[in-house]
Amino acid sequence: MKRHEGLKTRVPTLGEAPGTLLAVGEPKLDEPRITLVEYGPLSLRETTFASLQEGLAYQPSEPVLWLNVYGLHEPAVMRAIGERFDLHPLVLEDILNSRQRPKIEDYGDYLFIACRVFQFPGEGNGGRLRHDQIYLVVGRHFVLSFQSRPLGVFEPVRERLRSARGLIRSRGADYLAYSLLDAVVDDYFGVLGQFTEYVEQTDSQLLVGRDASILRRIQRLKHDCLRLRRSILPVREVLGALSRGDYAFFQPETRVYLRDAYDHTVHVIESLEMSRELVGDMLDLYLSTQSNRLNLQMRVLTALSMIFMPLTLIAGIYGMNFENMPELHWRYGYFIILALMVALGAALYFVFWRRKWL
Repeated sequence: MKRHEGLKTRVPTLGEAPGTLLAVGEPKLDEPRITLVEYGPLSLRETTFASLQEGLAYQPSEPVLWLNVYGLHEPAVMRAIGERFDLHPLVLEDILNSRQRPKIEDYGDYLFIACRVFQFPGEGNGGRLRHDQIYLVVGRHFVLSFQSRPLGVFEPVRERLRSARGLIRSRGADYLAYSLLDAVVDDYFGVLGQFTEYVEQTDSQLLVGRDASILRRIQRLKHDCLRLRRSILPVREVLGALSRGDYAFFQPETRVYLRDAYDHTVHVIESLEMSRELVGDMLDLYLSTQSNRLNLQMRVLTALSMIFMPLTLIAGIYGMNFENMPELHWRYGYFIILALMVALGAALYFVFWRRKWL
């Protein structure tokens, strides 16, 4: 989807009062898109709203509803949704911030959860890790999700709702929230698999090539490992708190599934730590390889210098202008000295070659 050329990156304004609705970050959609999924055990209804007024006038009829918003740059849209669901201004302020850290907050009537998802295009796009914000508001009978743009992370949940697979249609909003969080964790597995594959490709190129950009790639991978770790570790803490029952919004039967999602997050973090250690070892290996190559080059230059040193000595001796030098008057003196220099150079070269210095 193309981004509108007139949209600019917004930054927070210093001195604004808490709860002031200002979009922070780079808008990724021309206009927000709002979709509603409402369902019960035997029915499902999906609605896409063409305008904000249409959404505000709509009256849901099913017991559980899931409102999804694409686009986090319109304060008017967020303000209207906040009034409809009685959301605190600080929640709306956080949703408009595309650089919010992952966290969970309890506002009494609902939970606010912030997390991040990542995309790793691979070497074809410079191997740069990109991230997008996802926000969830979990109430007794509703779940609100906010995304900067369509990412496809929640499509498996939509498909399960449409086909009535599993328990999702027979459970409440807490199970829907679990399903969305589990989809985020599953997305981590895919991204981490691509990231690990790229790390291994970079590692295999350390000893076989002399790519001048390899150090820059290693440094970027190290930075990306830190970004992933800072984003996934808080998600583990969120799932741990939910599975322990720290928040009453999730029923005991749903906490069992939350524990499973927590285990998956631990697995993701363990795999990430392995990649992080590999990147650290790659940096040490790169520096050792460069040092070894420098030593080899210096050894070759030293051997060549040692070959030419005696030849230079001989040439210097017979280049002096003394009159009493009998060899200067020999008829074949030039050819004898030249042959001696060639023989001496060849002998030294052979010795260094046998020692594998050349």
